[in-house]
Amino acid sequence: MDPVLRLGIIVILSYLLGSIPTGVWISRALFGFDIRSKGSGNMGSTNIFRVLGWKWGIIVQLIDIMKGLSAVLFVSHLFGGQMPFNNNTPFEDETVVKLIAGAAAVLGHIFSLFVNFRGGKGINTAAGMLVALAPVDVGIAAAGFLIAVTLSGYISLGSIIAAITIPLAMIFRYNILHVNIPGYHTMVYFAAAIALIVIYTHRGNIRRLASGTENRFAKLQIFKHKH
Repeated sequence: MDPVLRLGIIVILSYLLGSIPTGVWISRALFGFDIRSKGSGNMGSTNIFRVLGWKWGIIVQLIDIMKGLSAVLFVSHLFGGQMPFNNNTPFEDETVVKLIAGAAAVLGHIFSLFVNFRGGKGINTAAGMLVALAPVDVGIAAAGFLIAVTLSGYISLGSIIAAITIPLAMIFRYNILHVNIPGYHTMVYFAAAIALIVIYTHRGNIRRLASGTENRFAKLQIFKHKH
């Protein structure tokens, strides 16, 4: 198979996988309404937690994570052959294809074909992709997410901090701790780009956080401020 066609099919399949609007389909099929008409108006797991409860929130979250993970681990392996372009990165061709497949899945979630390109914010699908590529840094970011949420009660703030933490963790581990991270000089820019995309999709949340009108999950806020 022609390498360009092969890579094109991988990108399309990964995009379509990422485009699956899990929250929208579940809310329509089982509850008779579009989740985007309730709560924050988003189809992501945070709004599912808020509107449909924690059980459905976990289900949607796991499925959205699996979309990114599956694109990297399975879709990228569907076709063999050489890259259609000169690979100047420190990665093997296979890893470059994984990066491309994962990025396509994230963009599919954000700009979902099945809901008029009005998808979610991409944090869970990006997490699934990065778990397969940089598990240590994702683990550090997960810790940052949990700390932010338990201190503030804001899921959006935790998501933003987690996204920023991944490239910062790579920079710290590689340059300060001198940990050998394969393909670091490519991966760190890729992680930074994902972080910028996540920040962009959370721009509304950032405005509400700044104005003090963001929705707070009080039950998740372990350390509450005394008034």
